Amino acid sequence: MSTPVISRGLLAAGLLGGVATAAGIALTTTSGWLIVRADQRPQILTLLTAIVAVRAFGLARPVFRHWERLRSHDVALGDLARERTRTYASLIPLTPARLGSRGRADVLTGVVDDLSDVVEASVRVTVPAISALVAGVLAAALTAAVDPRVGLVLAGMLLGALLVAVLADRLETRSQTEVLTARAEVARVAQLVSGHSDELRGIGGTATATGWLHDAHEHLRTCIARQSSGRSLSAAMVLVITGAATLAAAALVTGSDTSAPVRAILVLAPVATGEALGVLTDATRALARARASARRLDALLDQDPAVADQPGAGPLRPRQAVPRLELTGVTAGWLPTRTDLGPLDLTIEPGERLAVTGPNGSGKSTLLAVLARHLDPTGGTYTIDGQDATGSDVESVRALFAVVDDEPHVFNGTVRANLALAAPGADDAELVDALRRAGLGTWLAGLPDGLGTRIGGTGRGVSGGERARLSIARAVASGRPIILLDEPVAHLDHPTAESVVADLLTHAGGRSVIMVTHDGIGLHRVDRVVGMRTEGAGSHAEERVAG
Repeated sequence: MSTPVISRGLLAAGLLGGVATAAGIALTTTSGWLIVRADQRPQILTLLTAIVAVRAFGLARPVFRHWERLRSHDVALGDLARERTRTYASLIPLTPARLGSRGRADVLTGVVDDLSDVVEASVRVTVPAISALVAGVLAAALTAAVDPRVGLVLAGMLLGALLVAVLADRLETRSQTEVLTARAEVARVAQLVSGHSDELRGIGGTATATGWLHDAHEHLRTCIARQSSGRSLSAAMVLVITGAATLAAAALVTGSDTSAPVRAILVLAPVATGEALGVLTDATRALARARASARRLDALLDQDPAVADQPGAGPLRPRQAVPRLELTGVTAGWLPTRTDLGPLDLTIEPGERLAVTGPNGSGKSTLLAVLARHLDPTGGTYTIDGQDATGSDVESVRALFAVVDDEPHVFNGTVRANLALAAPGADDAELVDALRRAGLGTWLAGLPDGLGTRIGGTGRGVSGGERARLSIARAVASGRPIILLDEPVAHLDHPTAESVVADLLTHAGGRSVIMVTHDGIGLHRVDRVVGMRTEGAGSHAEERVAG
């Protein structure tokens, strides 16, 4: 991913900003002329032109700056909307196989903070750079028309500011990767601690976890302090260049035959121009930050998806409403050099309730990923109603499965919106029915605004059991014929977990339900249990009838 190119909108914003900056320079120099000339006590009428000019420049600066902000932010927000859509579309095929060890916080940092840094480069880099260069060149040219020597001083000042900007870019680039890594670590630890606060309290680990968060913040603070040293050096160098240019201009005009008010303009020109050029160091720092963020995004997004449509793949058309699934000699792995599942032979009949058990690493979650086509087999065959699943269109296969994992997410929004994500065409009656079938009928009746009640981080709190049931209600509302459960009640107490599973299996209707569990919850309610075991480089299965 690269920073945005200079579009017509950005160029227009930069020119507007250049006019605003030039008006600021003109305001400072004209004000100086007016003060010095007024000290000579001329006829008041001779000052009217300067007075009008000061007022005009004073009004022009905020007006043109306002237009520049409107134009540049309109372009940036449009770019951000497009890039977010493109980024999310690129991320979906990578989930979950290509995310590797990245946690949710790391991915969130990439698609929110890093993407914002990249897109906002248009406002923070392109527009200020164009504005400063336009204003600097105008100031140097107009000053040279009055006194060529001072014009050369301003030209040298402009060149010096550009060299400082290059130095600032190098200093920022050297420290930016370290800062971004530290920032991502703070987000990761914060998500880990907040997401498992109940468990940490239960084992008395709150103080330890708080220490992790403190250490992460301290490391980030240290990185930012080192980065700030380079920024301070760059800012100081701009001030030194401005001071040197001002002294040089003062020395050149001292004793010249120009009038005192004109000499005031020539001395103040470097001061006003230095303020305008100071934004270049900020722009280069933002550019370095955008490049580092772009590299992080590229590392995340520039991967080949683990699942892709084969040439000529067509939509899967099951012969029955709830299809039959069959795995024959299937092997699969999250990494090309590793086998995490199989070889496995497994048949799931329409409407069957199947539990998958086994120790960690035995391939339970890998099996669900293969079934839902989040991961394609490395060997064997996988058929749905006799049709090759891997040779069919990915979306048509995934449309058969509703997946509920062990960390269901509740979005900040209404209950209705949380369910409509899975069932966009469902009406309120269908959503209410899904909640009741998930065991949330009483909960819904107690909400102040029913389906319109806001839940999540900015709304009504949701308990762990309610969260699990809400995710199951999503699966029920989706209408998909096969429900995959990846330890959906792992974090609940035993009675609540049993109740959640019982409600799901009771109200799933004729759908197939494949449930991964490691603690035996609900095993007496399923038709069959498949026990996974690790053996050699892969995993294998043993079946038994539940009961």
